[in-house]
Amino acid sequence: MINKKINLSVRRQCNLLNLHRSTYTYQPVLKDDTEIANRIHELYVRYPVYGYRRLTACLRRAGMRVNHKRILRLMREMGICAIYPGPKTTLNNTSHKKHPYLLRGMSVTCPHQVWQVDITYLRTNHGFMYMNALIDVYSRFIVGWNLSNTLDAQTCLRTFEHATLNYGMPDIINSDQGCQFTGSLWTQILQEKGVLISMSGRGRSNDNAYIERLWRTLKYEWTIIKGARHVSDYKKLLPQFIEWYNYDRPHQSLSYKTPSEVLDQQSNNILIKNMNKHHLIIGKQNMKDSLILTP
Repeated sequence: MINKKINLSVRRQCNLLNLHRSTYTYQPVLKDDTEIANRIHELYVRYPVYGYRRLTACLRRAGMRVNHKRILRLMREMGICAIYPGPKTTLNNTSHKKHPYLLRGMSVTCPHQVWQVDITYLRTNHGFMYMNALIDVYSRFIVGWNLSNTLDAQTCLRTFEHATLNYGMPDIINSDQGCQFTGSLWTQILQEKGVLISMSGRGRSNDNAYIERLWRTLKYEWTIIKGARHVSDYKKLLPQFIEWYNYDRPHQSLSYKTPSEVLDQQSNNILIKNMNKHHLIIGKQNMKDSLILTP
C-alpha cells in the first residue's frame, strides 16, 4: 500500500493509513551473486595471493559494480582466503638478555663457521605448524630441522643436538631476538658447548637473510605448489624438500652448485691441505734426522 514513487513521504502515508512509522519495513531485493562468485573463483585460482581489496579492483576494472564488503562476504561464503604472512613467530621477552650481532664485517670462509637458526609457520586447514631449522651460512646446507605444533625452545635444542651430532660444533650461531633464543635454556646449552651467540638487531631481517631465503624457497617453490594442507602432508613433503634443497637445487649465489657440492668440495680442500701439511712436517723431520746422522 505504501508507494515510494509519489510525492507524499513514507511517514505521511503511514499517518493517513493510521499506521505507526516503525511498522513499515523495507523488503530488500535479493541479488544473484553467482556471476560475481564465479569470477572471484577464476581470479583466485590464477592469483591466490590476491585479497578482497585487490579482487574488488580487478572486478571493477572488468566493469562490475561491486564494493569490497560484498567481495569479502562472498569470499567468506566460498571459504577462500588470500595467501599472506601468518602469525609472527619472533616473540620478544624484555627480561631476557640480548646478545650482540657478531657477523658484521665478518668473512665466512669455511663450512660450519657460522650457522643460522630460525622458526617459520606452516599453514594447515586447522591452524598452524612450526618448523625450525639450522643452515650453514657458507654452503647453505640445511644441517638440522624439526617440525612442531608449539613455539618452544626445546624443539630448537633437539634440532641443534641432531645437527651437532652429524656435523660437529659450529663457531657461531646467529638467530633473531625471539624468546626461544634469548631464554636461558638455549643460551646456556650453547655457552656450555663453546658456541658463540650472535643475534640480529631488531627490525634487521637481512642479518638472518640466508635462512629467511630458505623459508621463501620452502613455501613458494615447494609446499604451496604441492598443495600441503594437513600435518600429514608436511610430514611427507618436508623430508623430500630437505633432500631436494641440499642435493639437487642449484643456487645462484653458489655459482649454480648445490649446497652438498660446495660442502663436499670445501671438505676435500681442507683434507688435501691437511695431508700436504702433514707430509711437509714429515719431510722436514726426515731432513733434520739426516742432518743429525751425517758425520
